[in-house]
Amino acid sequence: MIDLPSPNWNNRPAGIAVDMLVLHYTGMRTAAEALARLCDPAAEVSAHYVVDEDGTLYRLVPEDKRAWHAGLASWGGRSDVNTRSLGIELVNPGHEFGYRPFPEAQMAVLEALCRDILDRHAIPPANVVGHADVAPRRKADPGEMFDWRRLAAKGIGRWPTGARLRMAPPDEVKAWLAACGYETEDPAASLTAFQRHFRPTRCDGHPDPETVGLLAALAI
Repeated sequence: MIDLPSPNWNNRPAGIAVDMLVLHYTGMRTAAEALARLCDPAAEVSAHYVVDEDGTLYRLVPEDKRAWHAGLASWGGRSDVNTRSLGIELVNPGHEFGYRPFPEAQMAVLEALCRDILDRHAIPPANVVGHADVAPRRKADPGEMFDWRRLAAKGIGRWPTGARLRMAPPDEVKAWLAACGYETEDPAASLTAFQRHFRPTRCDGHPDPETVGLLAALAI
């Protein structure tokens, strides 16, 4: 692990425990550009860790400090995501600069890091999420190429089981989204984020039978 201290943090309020882990992609052309931005005081953005595509791991902000990674976000009806979470950035150019799969070396280091974090913090599986999950109207990362199923199989996050094709009225879909943790001011945006996470083959915000079945399996 390489320590690369970022100045972009503040103290976590006393008595607030970490109960979320938020995964991102950097969305910049190179790792060097991303690290420079995350350590630039003018950018006012940071994360606790960065994992490069070759598996190099950087620590930017101590875990007991509040990094500025989630921005305007909410999960489980709470908007203080930065205060209660740790943030990990994965080097990837993202949808704007040539989104691509996450290499094995990167995923292996991420998996080990997440397991280490979960062993030290009481983070429930439902609170291992992506940036898109907590900010569905603004963000798409880590995106549909990210292998959430792999992490869930290792006890990092969750995955719906026993899903079946089904339909449901809009109010029920909205209630299930909320039960899973998503904001519901824009149900289509939240459903798109859900699809990126759990049904990445088509992310269109449409409550088709497969999506609704997965959502119900996770929410009920």
